[in-house]
Amino acid sequence: MAGSMHAMVLARPGTPLEWREVERPRPGPGEIGLRVEACGVCRTDLHILDGELADPVLPLIPGHEIVGRVEGLGAGMTVPAIGQRVGIGWLGRSCGCCGYCEEDRENLCDAPLFTGYTRDGGYAEHCVADARFVFPLPDAADPVALAPLLCAGLIGYRTLRLAGPARRIGIYGFGAAAHLLCQFCTSRGQEVYAFTRPGDTEGQAFARSLGAVWAGGSDSSPPVSLDVALIFAPVGALVPLALRRVRKGGTVVCGGIHMSDIPAFPYADLWEERSIRSVANLTRADGRDFLARALEAGIETHATAYPLQSANEALEDLRSGRLQGAAVLVPLRQS
Repeated sequence: MAGSMHAMVLARPGTPLEWREVERPRPGPGEIGLRVEACGVCRTDLHILDGELADPVLPLIPGHEIVGRVEGLGAGMTVPAIGQRVGIGWLGRSCGCCGYCEEDRENLCDAPLFTGYTRDGGYAEHCVADARFVFPLPDAADPVALAPLLCAGLIGYRTLRLAGPARRIGIYGFGAAAHLLCQFCTSRGQEVYAFTRPGDTEGQAFARSLGAVWAGGSDSSPPVSLDVALIFAPVGALVPLALRRVRKGGTVVCGGIHMSDIPAFPYADLWEERSIRSVANLTRADGRDFLARALEAGIETHATAYPLQSANEALEDLRSGRLQGAAVLVPLRQS
């Protein structure tokens, strides 16, 4: 596994990614080496590039929705097997010994590593990962379709799970996570009410095509009160709006890792036992549970593939809202 590879590299926040030839990583003890087949583009990547998430490891190879084939094993490793397809998500490692890890809440670990943030990720031809934190994936599936499941799908699933039992589900921000979650909810007989940017009739039609019973702008009122509202857009002003749309005892869950400030709102909007909560990262148990359920439900990923070296274009398309569904980077040359 010696030699070099190509990767898109962040030199410093606030600057575009750079196409570089870099040293190909070698797996250490407990690690595996992967040949990257596809890597999804996530809004969290934008937060890292824009400097909204502090202290990334620099220079950094972003990307945490990675699908690849095992091509090397670190010392003492025998599984997964060479050639097996696996996925890598945001949580790259947890310490295993802090209080949160001992409580099976590794998503809140005091000393974690995050893929594509505090360790190099998948905007590259090759990468390495902690073998304990990869997920087996089906050999026959399209890697471009699988990649968004590894963060957009997983964080959407955890957001839904933390919201509690619900029949009428509002989703704010109809992007990568929402388009997967909408299909997952409708497969279980739940009603989805989709909120897009005001005036985004194309996005609203997309939501209805995936099973949403209603779609409108975030400034609109649905025809019924919601049991829960899930927010994936990084816009704090949506929180008070969502609170006004949920029934008594309803919950608003913020599914992003970064959000603009939440404006002040009257206590009356929160009263009657409504609640607001956030989602932080995810656990390996979330991953195993969701991936099995998603594949069983036949969720269809709507993804636009970009060559790896076009990562900046994919990120700008995500930022501007030009995408429907997800963006996925594909290395064109495997060294």
